[in-house]
Amino acid sequence: MNILMLMMAGSGTRFGAEIPKQFVLVEDRPVFSYILDGYNRCECIDKIVIVVHKNWVDYVEEWKEKLGAHKLEIITVGGSSRSESVKNGLVSMKGFASEDDIVLIHDATHPYVDEEGTLGVIEAVKEYGGATLGQRQYDTVYQMNEETHMLEKVVPRQQIVSGASPEAFHYGDIYRIYTESTEEELDSMTSAGAIALHYGINMKVIPANVINLKITYKNDMEVFKEMLHKYFPVITEI
Repeated sequence: MNILMLMMAGSGTRFGAEIPKQFVLVEDRPVFSYILDGYNRCECIDKIVIVVHKNWVDYVEEWKEKLGAHKLEIITVGGSSRSESVKNGLVSMKGFASEDDIVLIHDATHPYVDEEGTLGVIEAVKEYGGATLGQRQYDTVYQMNEETHMLEKVVPRQQIVSGASPEAFHYGDIYRIYTESTEEELDSMTSAGAIALHYGINMKVIPANVINLKITYKNDMEVFKEMLHKYFPVITEI
């Protein structure tokens, strides 16, 4: 079974809106609804778990009903940190997930569902133990002095990828890591992929579609709006 865990408990402070960016309305629908709708239609996904701030649980329930998101199994509350939220999500699926099930962790800040890439990630987990979509670098990549902001050298771009969503693991492996690690260990790393690497899980990179946008700042939201009708052609009518 393939379980999609949608992470949307963040506050989105860098975005600068009054509400977290995953709840900002785009054409009368919150951003997260497009991701949820996309994965609910995705044949390779069997169940969905959403991790969200406690104040937004009822709102997500409302949109589950509006979208007819029948694959959404659990809506659980996030923690005080990204790692604690991931841990809460993993614990919440303990009742139905098995050791060999594949858990795909997708951030709500990545609003596009790359179905081909997702299939590649799932197959790679079966072979390597862990996988992630990764965004290749197409421009020259430099190393910069953090204090002076002066360029120091060129870094071969063929060796550089930026992490995208989803990243995926066997449930038993990632569950044990998150439940057996200390808070200090979990908080020292920003992603499940970084934590998995630290504990010896191999991570295969599946090249992401070039439109794997991440919404961080307000201009990113404008790009998402421009992409909407071209890359989100099949959406549930509300």
